[in-house]
Amino acid sequence: MFTGIIQAFGKIKVIEKKGESGRIVVEIEPGSKDINTGDSIAVDGVCLTVVKHDKDSFTADISKETINLTTIGELKIDSKVNLEWSLTPSTPMGGHIVTGHIDGDGIIRKKEVEGGNAELEVLPPPEVMGQIVKKGSVAIDGISLTIAETFKDKFRVVLIPHTLNNTTLSFKGPGDRLNIETDIIAKYVERFLGSYKGGKVTEEFLMEHGFK
Repeated sequence: MFTGIIQAFGKIKVIEKKGESGRIVVEIEPGSKDINTGDSIAVDGVCLTVVKHDKDSFTADISKETINLTTIGELKIDSKVNLEWSLTPSTPMGGHIVTGHIDGDGIIRKKEVEGGNAELEVLPPPEVMGQIVKKGSVAIDGISLTIAETFKDKFRVVLIPHTLNNTTLSFKGPGDRLNIETDIIAKYVERFLGSYKGGKVTEEFLMEHGFK
């Protein structure tokens, strides 16, 4: 479990492809938190398990699904990535609940930077657009962001200078792909409403589902 508050940059040192799966080695910044074998670390929002480590890097296996559903398979040597260590009981809950399980990849349609702030328009996969709501939360490349505006097939977020300067969104622009994880509460709401199959919301329906 994560919060979407990026704690450090990482840099890809090694990429190994083994059939449809693979392995990466990520270099971490000096002074970053300690790493132990078995730890969960979000790499650009993707929850990966540390299988090996030393004082300045860690190794993680990459599954076929991770390669197919995220941008991890597109990383190259020296690519910068966002890193977040998993939650502990003492971790401040500064963002929102993020699982590290990516729902799909999106594309930056537009990026505007003014006065240190930035606005991004993001085109997500059509199947997750129903989980995107104005003023709701979304994780983009592992970064917890608030949705400023929604459209038929895209949404807009605003980045403050700290977020822009301390994440990989500082150097990404139109056409670049992003990992998107929608808010877990939005998933449950969509599932609940979908199971109703489009009928009318009546007093009986609300009472049946616990609304009194």
